Amino acid sequence: MAEAATMFTEPEERVALREAVKKLASKYGREFVEKQAASGGKMTEMWLEMGRNGFLGVNIPEEHGGGGGGMADLAAVLEEASAAGAPLLMMVVSPAICGSIITRCGTEEQKRRWLPGIADGTLLMAFGITEADAGSNAHQITTTATRDGDEWVLSGNKTFISGVDEAQSVLIVARTEDAKTGKLKPALFVVPTDAAGFTRQPIPMAWSAPEKQFTLFLDDVRVPADALVGDEDGGLWQLFAGLNPERIMGAALSCGMARYAVEAAVEYAKTRSVWKDQPIGAHQAIQHPLAKVKIELEQARLLWQKAAALYDAGDDFGAGEYANMAKYAGGEVACSATDAAVHTHGGNGLTVEYGLANMLIAARLGRIAPVSREMILNFVAMHTLGLPKSY
Repeated sequence: MAEAATMFTEPEERVALREAVKKLASKYGREFVEKQAASGGKMTEMWLEMGRNGFLGVNIPEEHGGGGGGMADLAAVLEEASAAGAPLLMMVVSPAICGSIITRCGTEEQKRRWLPGIADGTLLMAFGITEADAGSNAHQITTTATRDGDEWVLSGNKTFISGVDEAQSVLIVARTEDAKTGKLKPALFVVPTDAAGFTRQPIPMAWSAPEKQFTLFLDDVRVPADALVGDEDGGLWQLFAGLNPERIMGAALSCGMARYAVEAAVEYAKTRSVWKDQPIGAHQAIQHPLAKVKIELEQARLLWQKAAALYDAGDDFGAGEYANMAKYAGGEVACSATDAAVHTHGGNGLTVEYGLANMLIAARLGRIAPVSREMILNFVAMHTLGLPKSY
């Protein structure tokens, strides 16, 4: 019985990690995030404190300045920060995507150069894969990398790239063959944000957040040969060394957001009274939506934990399968939880004071990015159920 219980219980070290992150993130919370977003500020203060405490680099090997843990540890950090009202979107990008790819595919010199800064937060690396004309079809990526002596020349554009204004470099996904023909051969390059020919343009978003979105333009950007991470002919596995963590982290962020919304709704339902002396939480019309969301939340959390365990065990295909499922479930429950929280609060749910209205947009993002729920359903239908490819 005890052995069976431990299968569904996180290790003591991770439980302690969660408590430490919760304590730190709660110092900042929703009010800090909203203040930074409204003033054009960033999450730098919290980011660097998280880095100094070792929370940003828990998945980075110890020999390169990290904690030597896994993706399950990093996802737990992000979930706790999000549940405290202070999600750090760039955790999905810098330590999870970029850190994982460099750890698994980089040379020893590249690991020494980039991983310690990623781990302590002093180096923030963005990630550029999405293109306006490619959408969910990564095989249509047209950003190209051409070898020219001891350099690579990158040309193309990217869109909806997070946090470029904060990053010192961007891990760019390009292709090394003709932009219009042949199968995608992704190659990954670390491009400094101050490189000649590299420009950015902000994208105005209805979602208010400290992290901004950008369109990038690469006009014959030259980088040295050692900017290439991995093998130019390494194939898709190098890309998915980062995309599986991206989906796991996206699920964890969504679950943390859902936890925040549910806790806010429950607290309000316990204290708000409009009929006699009974709080509104005594009525099933309030109770049942919140209870349903709680069940769905625990299901989603189990999915991302399984996905992370598979990734940490080196099962890339299994991790991909469950990372997609977790990403889907997380996006759904975040939307359901924020909607239920707003409805529980009534008119107060749409005020700035209670901070839930902006979460509706943030939660909705989880159904779209980094991969749409429709593409996830395509993946599960084809790879898990064995149905014919539909697209």
